[in-house]
Amino acid sequence: MNTETFFGYRRENGRVGVRNHVAILPVDDISNAAVEAVANNIKGTLALPHAYGRLQFGEDLDLHFRTIIGTGANPNVAAVIVIGIEPSWTQKIADGIAETGKPVAAFSIEQNGDLKTIMDASRKAKEFVHWASEKQREECDISELWISTKCGESDTTTGLGSCPTVGNMYDKLLPKGIYGVFGETSEITGAEHLCKARAIDDDVAERWYAMWKAYQDDVIFAHQTDDLSDSQPTKGNILGGLTTIEEKALGNLEKIGRTSKFIDILEPAEAPKKGNGLYFMDSSSAAAECVTLMAAGGYVIHTFPTGQGNVVGNPIVPVVKITANPRTVRTMSEHVDVDVSGILRREMTIDQAGDSLIEMIARTANGRLTAAEALGHREFVMTKLYRSA
Repeated sequence: MNTETFFGYRRENGRVGVRNHVAILPVDDISNAAVEAVANNIKGTLALPHAYGRLQFGEDLDLHFRTIIGTGANPNVAAVIVIGIEPSWTQKIADGIAETGKPVAAFSIEQNGDLKTIMDASRKAKEFVHWASEKQREECDISELWISTKCGESDTTTGLGSCPTVGNMYDKLLPKGIYGVFGETSEITGAEHLCKARAIDDDVAERWYAMWKAYQDDVIFAHQTDDLSDSQPTKGNILGGLTTIEEKALGNLEKIGRTSKFIDILEPAEAPKKGNGLYFMDSSSAAAECVTLMAAGGYVIHTFPTGQGNVVGNPIVPVVKITANPRTVRTMSEHVDVDVSGILRREMTIDQAGDSLIEMIARTANGRLTAAEALGHREFVMTKLYRSA
């Protein structure tokens, strides 16, 4: 099939999405019920409940705003209803999303109550659904895709097959002008010297290393017990043959291929500012958190190499699952979009596997539902930095 172009939704700011959601976003946890009620009333909308948004402050609050605004601003979202308990924070999020030019409306529960808020928001959501449902796809160049990646439930086959498949895809598509991003800061441990060497220049390399070191010192070492047992590597990683974080890190880095270099580093949920190319996002290795942050950064398709089998999805971004583990293909086939187990049987080269992934990315961009979408996986998990006030 043609992988040089795809049919996507052109947004008001020029970006292109591959989905056409009308999102109902809560500012805070106590607005979840109203958000879910609106989504229940108006078919064709998507509620994104979450657990935070009250009494956060400082850098943690900044990240909360950046994630919610970035989620609504993602090109896969056509229009947004924002609901919060207080008017000021609710309007701040709506205003941030409105900078993209897309339709957005804000509703606050204080001095209105749930019932009036749900009624008013439902009426506006219905208008947005009618408007969004008439949006037409148009042919776009492959360079307009923003493709993110993280791996999960890794095993020995991940570093040998599914991660190199993603790397091969990036080596082929980054020169065509796409935006890419990888992350999982703690999971680079043991291969940090190799990752640093993949920076575009010395300035980016030094800033990346300082970011990685801060994560180690301020997060990992500050809160560890005797080690990171059961976390890095996970029980699933160990069962799959990865005994150390260093082994895991070497497989993880296979996702950026052989020739790609990253051009800048991003804060969690931050959108890139330097133009097309590969970026590193400072992010957790937890699957749902990491995909949520990258979606908030503006990426519209996520590639997810797995070994043992990971079921995670995302409400607004299609998650493409790739595995090279024959057992996972056999026992969890409903979760697999791209089977590259032929690599281990020497029936498929990494180059062929990369082409297979590129074809699936094009099919997904054109509208094919991923396995996670078809199975209803809509994991939306906010990252929280510290305790609330």
